[in-house]
Amino acid sequence: MKQPKETPVLTIESRGPVRIVVLNRPGKLNALDTTLTQALHDALEAADGDAGVRAIVLTGAGRAFCAGADLSEFKHLTPANQDAVERRADLTCRTQAMLQKLSKPIISAVCGVAVGGGAGLAIGCDMMVAGTDLKFGYPELKHSIVPALVMTGLQRSLGRKAAFEMISLGRLIGAEEALKLGLANRVVEPDHVVEAAVAIAEQWAAANPRAMAAVKSLYYQVADLPYDEAMAAGRDVNARMRAFRDDEA
Repeated sequence: MKQPKETPVLTIESRGPVRIVVLNRPGKLNALDTTLTQALHDALEAADGDAGVRAIVLTGAGRAFCAGADLSEFKHLTPANQDAVERRADLTCRTQAMLQKLSKPIISAVCGVAVGGGAGLAIGCDMMVAGTDLKFGYPELKHSIVPALVMTGLQRSLGRKAAFEMISLGRLIGAEEALKLGLANRVVEPDHVVEAAVAIAEQWAAANPRAMAAVKSLYYQVADLPYDEAMAAGRDVNARMRAFRDDEA
């Protein structure tokens, strides 16, 4: 008797040069357990290393983008199992941090719930399209959890006062407020979120890939540098970019 196939926790679709990565635990609101987090990390790494991929869309199956960490795993992640705790923290950190380190631009297509680690993934991407049904925030403190690995990205996206309000009060915000705060780039009806994100990704994909990679790298580099050092980094890229046109010759 054939065993039924297990449903993959993550699915991948390619539309020409656009790679769509879908978190696929809809029954758990795409909560991030170790298996899904590792699959996401590996899928993003593979997309970044694929010369045929020029842009990435990250979304979630079902009625949520991502409900954050799967709390059911926490019963195993205790001080008595410190090695597992450290491995899980390291995987989460690497996955959240890699979004900005990818050479390919990535956009999140976010419907429904995006909280905790899910909120971190949503705004960790280079752009975000939000559905009108968005429920976004960091409610960890209400569960005696510290939003430790998503705090850096939130503070850099919002600034100190607004970010502290969000993590300390745990208030969820909707799409229009996310747009007003600069966390979302577009707000559309939920059924159109993925298509809107793909349309942006296709525009990215039409650009010279070396130039796009340089734009993304320099963009995040200058954000962390003093003015003079940022200008020097820009000068270096300015000199190198002349070669990008040779790709099209």
